[in-house]
Amino acid sequence: MDTVNLREKFQLFTEYWKPKIIGELNDSYVKAVKFKGEFVWHHHAHEDELFLVVKGTLKMKFRDRETIVREGEFLIVPRGVEHLPVADEETHVVLLEPKSTLNTGNLTNERTVATLQRI
Repeated sequence: MDTVNLREKFQLFTEYWKPKIIGELNDSYVKAVKFKGEFVWHHHAHEDELFLVVKGTLKMKFRDRETIVREGEFLIVPRGVEHLPVADEETHVVLLEPKSTLNTGNLTNERTVATLQRI
C-alpha cells in the first residue's frame, strides 16, 4: 500500500495514446496516458471509461456534441457511446476502466495497445 505520485509516473514515458498501468482496483486498471492530437472514433460495448485530466485540456467529441474536460475534472463515457478523444496540446490523463478494456474499443488498428506495460 504505497502512494502513487502521478507527476513521477508521467515522467517515465513520452509516447502518446499508449496507456500504462499504474494501479489496480478490483477488476479495473488505473492507467496513465498522454494524449496529443486526435485519436480514433470508437466505442466500448461492455465497459464504461473514466477520463481524469491531470494536466492540459481534453476535448471529447461525440456524434452529436463535444465536451471540454479541464485539469482537475473528469468525464465518464458510458459503455456503447461512440467517442473521439482530442488534445490540441500534450494532455495527461488517468483512466479508470475494467481490465478487459481495449484502448481502441471496437476497432483494431495501428493504435491498438493489446499488451499494457506496468510502470
